[in-house]
Amino acid sequence: MSQLLTDKLKSLPDRPGVYFHKDKTGQIIYVGKAAVLRNRVRQYFQQSRNRDAKTEALVSEIDDVDWMVVDSELDALFLEAEMIRRYMPRYNILLRDDKSMTYIRIDYDSNFPTVTTTRRPLDDGAKYFGPYLSSYGVNQALKLLRRVFPFAIKQTPGQKRATLHYHLGLDPGLEEGRTSLEDYRANLRKLISVIQGGRQTIAKDMEKEMKNLAKLSQFEEAAKIRNQLFALQRLSKQVIFSDKEFMEISKDHALNELVELLELVDFPKRIEGYDISHMQGTDVVASMVVFTNGVSNKGEYRKFKTKIDHNNDFYNMNETIKRRLSEKNRKSWGVPSLVLIDGGKGQLDAAIQARNNAGCLKIPFIGLAKREEQIVIHKTLSNVRLSLDYLHKMGGFYEETDDFLLVNIPHSANLVKLLQRIRDESHRFAVSYHSVLKGKRQTSSLLDEIPTIGPATRKKLLKAFGSVRGILMATDQEIASVVGDRKSVVLLKYLQSERQRLKK
Repeated sequence: MSQLLTDKLKSLPDRPGVYFHKDKTGQIIYVGKAAVLRNRVRQYFQQSRNRDAKTEALVSEIDDVDWMVVDSELDALFLEAEMIRRYMPRYNILLRDDKSMTYIRIDYDSNFPTVTTTRRPLDDGAKYFGPYLSSYGVNQALKLLRRVFPFAIKQTPGQKRATLHYHLGLDPGLEEGRTSLEDYRANLRKLISVIQGGRQTIAKDMEKEMKNLAKLSQFEEAAKIRNQLFALQRLSKQVIFSDKEFMEISKDHALNELVELLELVDFPKRIEGYDISHMQGTDVVASMVVFTNGVSNKGEYRKFKTKIDHNNDFYNMNETIKRRLSEKNRKSWGVPSLVLIDGGKGQLDAAIQARNNAGCLKIPFIGLAKREEQIVIHKTLSNVRLSLDYLHKMGGFYEETDDFLLVNIPHSANLVKLLQRIRDESHRFAVSYHSVLKGKRQTSSLLDEIPTIGPATRKKLLKAFGSVRGILMATDQEIASVVGDRKSVVLLKYLQSERQRLKK
């Protein structure tokens, strides 16, 4: 054991947190969590402990240890999951003993939503959060959250009375109509926001809602919100999912590499990632994802629908950054410490032009090209400088064009993994919004043109048959039973041509 490692083990704090084992090259090979960092990390180096072959192999490669101190053990649980998703340490895979990780499953859109845990996420329309290494920790967190945001964990066939959990304040009581489905889903949205790190935003919204209800003299409802708000505040002392509030940002390896490589003045506390999604110039959307202190902050995500559908990603990116950096949005959302553009030289140039026109020249902009995962830097306008010494230390190199530097870094580097995660998240968020708009357009394109068929009738039809295709496949009698004989005559007349096209 080196003297550096010996000294670090002596300075370990008696606090909960996440620790990082690194090899001789500085690469993170294992990420773990601890209720007491001093006790847990030292256990790896106690010769008397019985260890299996995999753990022995891990210990033999540990050359350095680092850590992040957080507020609670369960806080460490969720930070650990974020760090493993980012760095993909090889020993976190080897030491799993072939066990699957745990996910939180919320089937929000069902008629009886439940909140459960599972080891195998399915494509079943439910919302999944994770993965998490410790199923015990996740279950403990959900037990505490259930006291603040009551939820059902299962539906018993034939159950008509509210369960004991309702009377204990842990269940919404849907069976007996004690809570409406609409109110229950609103409660689940708050739960989801807290899981995603939006605890402070939810607390502010609840406080505002409580005051509004009090002004309207709805004191009973205001009291319910007050009690829920107090419970949420008490919970923050026990379990906090919003890792960014307690992270020691200077300990984040990827952010350290980012500061060193780009010679940034300070750690980028707010990194924003942007991507464009469309289908041949239709339903053009853009995404803005936010990583605070290197951790996904979904409560700050924003989406944009371009004012004009345009099959030109440079134009679309320019419009998006222009709108993002408007005076109104700068006041409302703040200003990013660093912006990552999903794309190469063209997209980055268009974004920088919009930034300059908005008068925000000091904000650093970089791009990430998909094919080779190259970091794209404008030589004069990106507002970053490339440290050649640090680039060579990382084992990287750069290519140069007239206006740009194309920086190549080994894909195993922590920095690359962080940028990939931001890029992938911005892509996912953009594609999901595009899919929603595309579905709405395809649905409305047929039904919107039919006279006497208004929004309420369209909603009835889609609820009954699921989609436009379902409406086309339905019988005349089934359609009449939903909209009535009079409207069905008009509707069937307009559907006739589409039905014939489907048969061909």
